[in-house]
Amino acid sequence: MKIALKYGLLTTACFIVWVLIAHWLVPDPRSTVHSAGAGVFVNIVEIIAIALGIREWKNAYAGQSSLKDGLKTGVAIAVVYVVSACLFFAVQLLLRGPGMLAIEPRAETRPMWQVVTGAFLGLSVIGVLFGLFYSTIISFIFASRRRG
Repeated sequence: MKIALKYGLLTTACFIVWVLIAHWLVPDPRSTVHSAGAGVFVNIVEIIAIALGIREWKNAYAGQSSLKDGLKTGVAIAVVYVVSACLFFAVQLLLRGPGMLAIEPRAETRPMWQVVTGAFLGLSVIGVLFGLFYSTIISFIFASRRRG
């Protein structure tokens, strides 16, 4: 659990820094910096964090790591990242309003609760699904193989 907290919170910290710097440099929430840029950046950070977390897990157990161990570690990292990122955005939303949320097309025509719900569900589902996908690939690469 320590590994998941360490790398999940590190991923969230990187995401927060990205969001704050991006909104400071490019205040228009409709900019591709906030939609595509954030997605690319966070996925790269998530891949690195999952790889480092799985490698740390493997090293902690003397190099003996199964695909299942890697999957559990990687998904746990993704879940910690998703929950903590959603908490960050919830606090931002309460303190500053929806200005820190990237604006999706046609968002201004829908009620704010729908926009916010969609943003949180999107972050949650996509973050965990990509975490599962990345964990599967990275775990397969790092898994110990028996020679026989």
